[in-house]
Amino acid sequence: MAAVNLLFVVQRPPYKSENARLALTHAIASQTAEIYMDDGDSVVPIVAFVGDGVLNAVKGQKAMERYGVTSTEMHIKSSLMIDMPIWVCKEDMERLGLKEDQMITHAEELGADLKTKFVSFAEIQKEMEGTNHLLFF
Repeated sequence: MAAVNLLFVVQRPPYKSENARLALTHAIASQTAEIYMDDGDSVVPIVAFVGDGVLNAVKGQKAMERYGVTSTEMHIKSSLMIDMPIWVCKEDMERLGLKEDQMITHAEELGADLKTKFVSFAEIQKEMEGTNHLLFF
């Protein structure tokens, strides 16, 4: 039983960009590759927000109200709902003056058990070094 590890690193801010939503969509869709893999093999995606990319994980987004499109917040919550890890860099949050209570931390209203993990950049870097596929957005 082999696991193919994928790390999607979102480093761009949410303004004038759909990079975060693309990363989340690709990460969610990557799990469908399992139908082409040997029995017992799996795809293990993680999405990590670093640098200005942590701004994508701020809660209270109003994309549906204002523009009629789903928000990055909803994509993050959908990811948590399917037990896909979401990591946010603590050092970058601190640099931007963000606290955990300002961030998307869970999707309990959707029935998700998994919560957003606030990690050090060292932990993200360790994952970068050990992953099979590293994708930057």
